[in-house]
Amino acid sequence: MDQSLPPDRGHVSTEQRHCAAGDALDLMPTTDLVQLIVSDQHAAIQAVESAAADIARLAENVATRMQSGGRLFYLGAGTSGRLGVLDASECPPTFGADSSQVIGIIAGGDAALRKSSEATEDDHHGAADDLSLHNVGASDVVVGIAAGGTTPWVLGGLAAASDLGASTALISCSPRPTPPGVDHLIVLDTGAELLAGSTRLKAGTATKVALNALTTAVFVRLGAVHGDLMVDVKATNDKLFDRAIRILQAYAPEMDRGEAGAVIRGADGHLKTAIVASCRGLTVERARHVLAQCDGNLRNAMM
Repeated sequence: MDQSLPPDRGHVSTEQRHCAAGDALDLMPTTDLVQLIVSDQHAAIQAVESAAADIARLAENVATRMQSGGRLFYLGAGTSGRLGVLDASECPPTFGADSSQVIGIIAGGDAALRKSSEATEDDHHGAADDLSLHNVGASDVVVGIAAGGTTPWVLGGLAAASDLGASTALISCSPRPTPPGVDHLIVLDTGAELLAGSTRLKAGTATKVALNALTTAVFVRLGAVHGDLMVDVKATNDKLFDRAIRILQAYAPEMDRGEAGAVIRGADGHLKTAIVASCRGLTVERARHVLAQCDGNLRNAMM
């Protein structure tokens, strides 16, 4: 065997050729081409639906560990890494999460978010330093994202995380056995891509949906959501301040926008405190105390 050659990944489903594409993809009229690309995305949703129970089990694990101070880490290279960083970065404005609660780590560092750094994903030991830098330990969950399920940087990182005592998961868009040291294997079986091997297509869509489901379920369990409302939203810009005003008005419809905005400002922008103070007729200080007694759970604080 020629040791200079890379491993043959021809068996990986995301590397297969798509029967609907054939040899004439480049000859299709643009309208037909776009329609085919869009319709092929339906398989991504079906793949996530099939894995919903596995995603739920992982979400329960993450929520339990976060309640005890644990964190969620994503490890990924290329598109998978960018999706992990994206999901992590969306948790603070959506759920009021601390930026240290969900952390996305991409092979090649933050520069790889804008400029591809493919060679780094071949380093089996490349993620170990990042995990050590973040002091990953037994209270944390480390989720590796690898569309083909074979990325050495991701698999090596999961092995290192397991050695550090963290709970681990692998999200793969190609069926594969559970790697050593991985506690949760989530397979989003999206199959072949219309552009063979281009996992920014169906695999990317399925991964984004799965990560949306994971962190949304986690923060619902942690009490950052009441009903269907983002009651931990941080009013850091006009759009989010407007959203916070409208959420407060949903609990206190007698308030006009000016009154609701003043109450939120009086609660130092903390929407849950404003809701409890308004609905229970409490001072801001007392509302904060009630919320603290309820571990920040608005439903319990409103009882």
